[in-house]
Amino acid sequence: MSEAKAVDYEVGQDNIEIFGLDIHNPVFLISSVIIVGFVIFVLMFQEGAAAFFGELRPWLTSTFDWVFMLAGNIFVLFCLFLVVSPFGKIRIGGADAKPDYSYAGWFAMLFAAGMGIGLMFFGVLEPVFHFQNPPLGMTGADQEAARSLGMAATIFHWGLHPWAIYAVVALALAFFCYNRGLPLTIRSAFHPIFGDAVWGWFGHVIDTLAVFATLFGLATSLGFGAEQASAGLNYLFDIPVTDVTKVVLILAITAVALVSVMAGLDKGVKRLSEINMILAFLLLLFVIVVGPTLDIVKGFFQGAVAYAANIVPLSNWVGREDTDFLHGWTTFYWAWWISWSPFVGMFIARVSRGRTVREFIVCVLIIPTIVSILWMNAFGGTAISQFITDGYTGVTETVTNWAPELSLFKMLEPLPMSGVLSFVGITLVIVFFVTSSDSGSLVIDTITAGGKVDAPVAQRIFWCTFEGLVAIALLLGGGLGSLQAAAIATGFPFALVLVLMCFSTFKGLREEKAAKA
Repeated sequence: MSEAKAVDYEVGQDNIEIFGLDIHNPVFLISSVIIVGFVIFVLMFQEGAAAFFGELRPWLTSTFDWVFMLAGNIFVLFCLFLVVSPFGKIRIGGADAKPDYSYAGWFAMLFAAGMGIGLMFFGVLEPVFHFQNPPLGMTGADQEAARSLGMAATIFHWGLHPWAIYAVVALALAFFCYNRGLPLTIRSAFHPIFGDAVWGWFGHVIDTLAVFATLFGLATSLGFGAEQASAGLNYLFDIPVTDVTKVVLILAITAVALVSVMAGLDKGVKRLSEINMILAFLLLLFVIVVGPTLDIVKGFFQGAVAYAANIVPLSNWVGREDTDFLHGWTTFYWAWWISWSPFVGMFIARVSRGRTVREFIVCVLIIPTIVSILWMNAFGGTAISQFITDGYTGVTETVTNWAPELSLFKMLEPLPMSGVLSFVGITLVIVFFVTSSDSGSLVIDTITAGGKVDAPVAQRIFWCTFEGLVAIALLLGGGLGSLQAAAIATGFPFALVLVLMCFSTFKGLREEKAAKA
């Protein structure tokens, strides 16, 4: 029997060209008009926007925590099922497809897009915060127990669950694009369920939601990056930390991202991602060597064991007493990862042709989790050891006084060549900032062009510019709180979309497997 028949659909057949833009009507028009209006409105009414977003986040996280938690668990179980199922042998792009990128290039782009700025911002902050405030009602735990539980909580937020969210979207898009010949856009993943109806208003709504989720998820990351980069510049060079500084920083980095996005995927994004990976690896290696090496190595295994031991209670939302942790951290993270998933998923899909489903899931799910455990233990574990062993309170004070953007630089302060390390840290944040912005622009551009991967440069410039403007508007209209609220608001409806996507992907893989029998 032959392989499952590809769907007869010409990418871009509904597109119209106007003012040099290749517009997939009405997705581009609706999303662009709303985004432009949103930026204008928030900048005009900053105090009102700050109050609105300040109330929106706690309401969403407390009311719909069960939606985010249940969805996150479904994604992990679905991915693990695919690894051990017969579907794992299916190759993305067909039986004869070859990978477009080496493992090194693939991993570099995957990490830079997936978690770059977040690892820099939270790598020190979060382990120390959870060490001081352990979840699951363990606030009276001794230091070693608190350290293990804090690391388990951190890994929980950066391990299997977020990468499973990305893997679900990436696999669906890659499979339906490269195996079925559908456009590389979110609506294509639902063709097994809704058939040709995905080319109508149902598909328009799905793709428009994906644009909003991606844009606000990216804006949240760019906001974190601007906060940390400006704090680092103040720490090293006494440059004042003001709204003007942050706005100028976002504008400057967006300009660099524009250059990269105009260069394209291979010349721009890929090269910057590889530079980032080299810098990140060197910084990680230096911290491991000059920091508390034995504690880091021991903490890696202890953290992994603690994560495995606590993943079930941490994944449960029923009867939890640690609601500050559940709503303030986990629910926000799940919503943030979900809002990022169209961006990261589509980006991973574009660079993953030629991998088997099993290879894809293992590489996208398991390996990044291992690297996250190492990263958090190296950076956060060093800060905790500085406190326990040396009595150094530089990092713990940033947590107590809630100055999270300084945590990385305070951890580096006692280490040799701290000034150089801090400068490398700022550089990493900025380059991660750029790679997130330019790769995100390419993804939104693809969605709004109906799945085309070679839409006009002018369209890339439009979306890259407005990513920066949305981040600026939300920073001025309430700071990080507004950014986080916007990510949660767009992540909530998309969580339901992704659960349905799991079923559709299963259906598509089953048809593919049956066609080869």
